[in-house]
Amino acid sequence: MGSNETRNLWLSIAAGVFATFLLYSYSQEKKAEYDKRFGSTKRVVVAKEDIAEMQTIYDTMVETKEMPADFIQPDSITIPDEIIGNVAAVPIRKGQMIVKNNLLTPGPDTGIALQVAPSKRAVTIPVDEVRGVAKLIRPGDRVDIFAAVDTGKGVNQRREVFTMLSDVVVLATGVSVVNNIPRMFELDSTGKNLTQIALTGDTKYTTITVEATPKEAQDLFYILSTAPGNLFFALRNPSDRTVPPRLPSSTSDSVLGKPVVSLDGSPAAPAAAAPIVMPPTRPGYAPPVQQRAPAPPSQQPRGNGFQTL
Repeated sequence: MGSNETRNLWLSIAAGVFATFLLYSYSQEKKAEYDKRFGSTKRVVVAKEDIAEMQTIYDTMVETKEMPADFIQPDSITIPDEIIGNVAAVPIRKGQMIVKNNLLTPGPDTGIALQVAPSKRAVTIPVDEVRGVAKLIRPGDRVDIFAAVDTGKGVNQRREVFTMLSDVVVLATGVSVVNNIPRMFELDSTGKNLTQIALTGDTKYTTITVEATPKEAQDLFYILSTAPGNLFFALRNPSDRTVPPRLPSSTSDSVLGKPVVSLDGSPAAPAAAAPIVMPPTRPGYAPPVQQRAPAPPSQQPRGNGFQTL
């Protein structure tokens, strides 16, 4: 490389550095002018799209944006993670700042409609300590539901217990719902003072709300309309999502190990006889031949028939 080329290279680098300096100086000058006119800026969370009232807010629906500090409301949100999963209390327009007063935490105030999966239904079932696993079930748990149904009539009536639903998600226990603030306030007996109740250890609830398909909801309503106390809950491990094959119904006969009797009173088909296992034989061994007992005189053969006395 000649001296002229080296000089041109250095001149180009110097020009680039000088242009960068001019651009930086211009941006700082504009920023100073902007700050003088509108004040300093601050990054806040704004709506990336229109958010309807009572709609759950997800991370794809918001973004951060620099705005003049003088125009920012005191309770504006600056960190998107603080509002993800909350519910819009009022409609929020695209580009509008999101403030705390426009948000609701999922709970009794927002209901559980937004937490019911599409094509599913929420069904509430009354429970007690025995049918509700000592009321240790919490929102978000998964349970199996068993039903006790009386079948037949009269002397043929019997009770059957069977697995009605498996791997059902619990939406709420009483007024405590999934993602709810783990506390609520109620007036005391005087009606003047508020008392705080922790919902994380609440065992005073008398109902459990589960998620079910329309057909499952219809079956549950049938049981609830005839015998609401015949529904039982069994708590599952949260990592156990398997749905075992449906077990045969349990009856008094099956519990006691008796032969199953059909509803018309006729006994079930007898079990097949167990195969006869012969003992092992040694070489040269022949089993003894069993002698048949002689027929009685009334059945002694005579000619082509039998003698009759």
